[in-house]
Amino acid sequence: MGEVKKYIIFLLIFIFLCFLIPVIFTKTFETKPADIEQKEIIEPSTYDYKKYKTVKVLHTKTKKVEELKLDEYLYGVVSAEMPASFEEEALKAQAVVARTYTLYKIINNSKKHKNADICDDSTCCQAWISKEDRLARWDEEDREDYWNKIVKAVNTTQGKIITYENKPINAFFHSNSGGATEAPINVWGGSGYPYLKSVTTSGEDAYSQYSSNVTVTQTQFIEKIKKLHSDFEIDFDKKDCIEIKEYTEGNRVKTIKVGNLSLSGVEIRTLFGLRSANFKIEMKGKNITFEVTGYGHGVGMSQTGADSLAKQGKNYEEIIHHFYTDVEIKDI
Repeated sequence: MGEVKKYIIFLLIFIFLCFLIPVIFTKTFETKPADIEQKEIIEPSTYDYKKYKTVKVLHTKTKKVEELKLDEYLYGVVSAEMPASFEEEALKAQAVVARTYTLYKIINNSKKHKNADICDDSTCCQAWISKEDRLARWDEEDREDYWNKIVKAVNTTQGKIITYENKPINAFFHSNSGGATEAPINVWGGSGYPYLKSVTTSGEDAYSQYSSNVTVTQTQFIEKIKKLHSDFEIDFDKKDCIEIKEYTEGNRVKTIKVGNLSLSGVEIRTLFGLRSANFKIEMKGKNITFEVTGYGHGVGMSQTGADSLAKQGKNYEEIIHHFYTDVEIKDI
C-alpha cells in the first residue's frame, strides 16, 4: 500500500506540473501591445471650451470667413508658423502662444476684421494653413508623423493660455531674435506690455534664419529713401554719410544717420526689406550691403530660440516664462 500511495502522489504531481508549466510560460511570454510596433493615432481635440469654442477666420486671399473650433484652428496656425521638425516642447510653446494670441485678438480686436475674429495673414495677425495644403507641402514620408506631432502639441496643452494680471497677453512671437529679443516700444512706439522685455537666448546662431545680407547700389539706396523723404540728400564721398547713432537694448539699430536725415532702424528695415532691424552696413565701391542678424520684429517669443531652449532640456512652460516676464500659464 505504501508503494501505491507513492505512485498516486507522484502521478498527481506530474499532472499538476503538466497543467501549470504551460500556463506560466504562456503568461510570461505573452505578446504585449507595447511589443508591437504601431503608429500612434492622434485624435482631434475634445476639450470643452466653455466660452471661446470657435474662431471666425478671415481668409485674406478669398475674402471668405470660416468658423473653426479653436484647437482645430490652432492645428493650422502651429503648422503654418513653426517647422514640424522642431522639438515637441517648442511646438507646445507655440501652441500656447498661438492660443493666447488668438484669444487676445478676439477680446481686443473685435471690429478690426468686421465679422471675423482674426485673419490668416502673418503680417497682420498670424499665419494659418489648411490640413490638406499643409500635408501637400511636406514630403510624403513625413506627412503623418509631422501632422500627428502638431496635433499632439495642441492637444497636450488644451485650454492653456498665458496671462498677466489674469488677462490673456498680447503674445507676440517671431522667427529668430538674433540672440536677444526686443522691447515693443522700440518697434512700434508707445508704452505698455510690461511682460514683453528684452531677454537673451543662446543657440540661435545655429539656424538659417540667424543671418542674411541685402545689397543695393548707391542709386537704388537713394531712390528707396526718396520715395518717403523727397528732401533726402547724401554725399557718398563723406566717411560719415551713413552712421549708426544708437542701438536698442536688443542690439537693434535705434537711430541711424543717412545723409541729411536721421531715421529709425525699423524704417530702414522696412524700406530695404531687411529681415531685422539688427544690421550693420558695409560700403564697397558703388554698393551698400546690409549684414542682418535675426528674422522678425524681435518682440516676444523667438521660435528658433524656443527650439534651442527645448534642445537644452527646457519644457514648454519654462520656454514661455523665458520669453514673457511675470506671466502665469492658466487653464481657461
